[in-house]
Amino acid sequence: MSRASENPSEPPRDGDTAGSPACGAGAGAPARPAGIMVIAVIVALEATALLVAAIWYGSQLLTGAPVLSFWGAVFTLGLLLAFSAWLFAVSTFLFRGYRWPRAGALVAQLFTLTIGFPTMSGGYPVAGLAMLVPAVLAIILLFDRRVIAFASRAGGAPPAL
Repeated sequence: MSRASENPSEPPRDGDTAGSPACGAGAGAPARPAGIMVIAVIVALEATALLVAAIWYGSQLLTGAPVLSFWGAVFTLGLLLAFSAWLFAVSTFLFRGYRWPRAGALVAQLFTLTIGFPTMSGGYPVAGLAMLVPAVLAIILLFDRRVIAFASRAGGAPPAL
């Protein structure tokens, strides 16, 4: 007997089967659409890119690269690490079907667009397109009806829509 069948009000763990009541498949909820996978991968890749940037930034800070304000640089490093952790959480919980990460994923994609357009028009078209194309794809998929139907579970409750 899986943990999901013991207490259907708890969210599923990675080891729970897709047909268990906690996953919603038994309650008439749709199966995980491909759009969820694509969005989760895009957000996870963005989180990884921020983590790599934080590691590079931290190594530059430790090797004595000149900065205007040491504590300002430490704060920037903290922001990079915090936003990376946040995006990893958004990716994980969106993949699991929760509804709250949809807003976080959308905001992250809008931030990516605000950085991607100036990057592309500033003489770095490949880097700009590498930011813009996944962000636009994720935004389109976030409004797909199958994604909305799947990612509509609140905390420990059954699907909301």
